Amino acid sequence: MVAKAAGRPSPPPLFNRLPVLRAERGLSRQDLAAAVGVNYQTIGYLERGEYHPSLDLALRLGEYFGLPIEAIFSRTPFTPLSEQVYGGPA
Repeated sequence: MVAKAAGRPSPPPLFNRLPVLRAERGLSRQDLAAAVGVNYQTIGYLERGEYHPSLDLALRLGEYFGLPIEAIFSRTPFTPLSEQVYGGPA
């Protein structure tokens, strides 16, 4: 989990596309966790933004999905796919 050290500000939020990527591939949290070598709860913490991945874990996820880590994780919210494809909200 993202812990706040005494006297230090919380790290900025880290947004991710893990739920979408899992759904596209029909993966459970357990499936993805086994594939990248972590506990399934870690995937849940990542998806909820309660945990920032190590660089190693981010790279393993990128390799697993065949994507650069910037396509999976971002400091700013991702634009919904419907807006990217169709140019805006319905």
